Amino acid sequence: MRNGVTIGQAAAFVGVTVKTVRHYHKIGLVAEPERDSSGFRRYGSAELLRLVQARTLAAAGVPLAEIGPLLEADPAGFVTALADVERQLTERIEELVTRRDTLHRLADGDRALLGDRAVTLLERMTRLGFPADEVATAREGWVLAKALVPDGFDDYLGHVEHALDDPGYVAMIQRAAAAAAWEPDDPRVTELATAVADHYLAHPEHLKIVTALQARTDTAARYTLIAHHGEEQTPTARRLGALFESRLRTAGIRLPAQDHRRAPR
Repeated sequence: MRNGVTIGQAAAFVGVTVKTVRHYHKIGLVAEPERDSSGFRRYGSAELLRLVQARTLAAAGVPLAEIGPLLEADPAGFVTALADVERQLTERIEELVTRRDTLHRLADGDRALLGDRAVTLLERMTRLGFPADEVATAREGWVLAKALVPDGFDDYLGHVEHALDDPGYVAMIQRAAAAAAWEPDDPRVTELATAVADHYLAHPEHLKIVTALQARTDTAARYTLIAHHGEEQTPTARRLGALFESRLRTAGIRLPAQDHRRAPR
């Protein structure tokens, strides 16, 4: 009677595939038994125990490269090594949970990109009667702002929240949004640009909407990318922004030296 079992039987007893057993042999995790007189490798109790230990640790999430040293460690070292593996697994779990939550939030793209606070503000703008295209442009500009100037984004949202509490500010911005339908040379554009600039100058707390992100930015390029977003197809908005900017500069407000910019939102 031959001692031990075949590789197929060993794999079945342990609960893995023959391919897995052979892989364990290949990487040196489990020693390959000698062949018997019939030319078959026979797995005894020692090999089966090692296979069970390797399979159990692998199923628990321990990387294969770390299983060998674990099995060779003394009891104290084994406990210490397991604690380190547990810590690594916890970090991986937390990372996976974060990824899963992000995927869930992608069902609501705005919340994934902007967060709840910004989405609440966008919803509030809609309720206040801002045109849909203006809300959409604001949304896209805020995505850029959060990505390019992340450390100033929350403060910026705070300034917007405060400004939306002022009916005069809301009416002014709504009028500026409606001006996109005007011709660029409409004399009302100059009047509106002056009125908007004068409002900001008279309300320093609202002016922070214009200057807050600039203050956190080390180059004018990022600030200008955010400020210019959405104006490519609106020549009236470009002219309104240029006149608005010129008025603020004349009043001593520091702004990046770029060509044109649409009125803030």
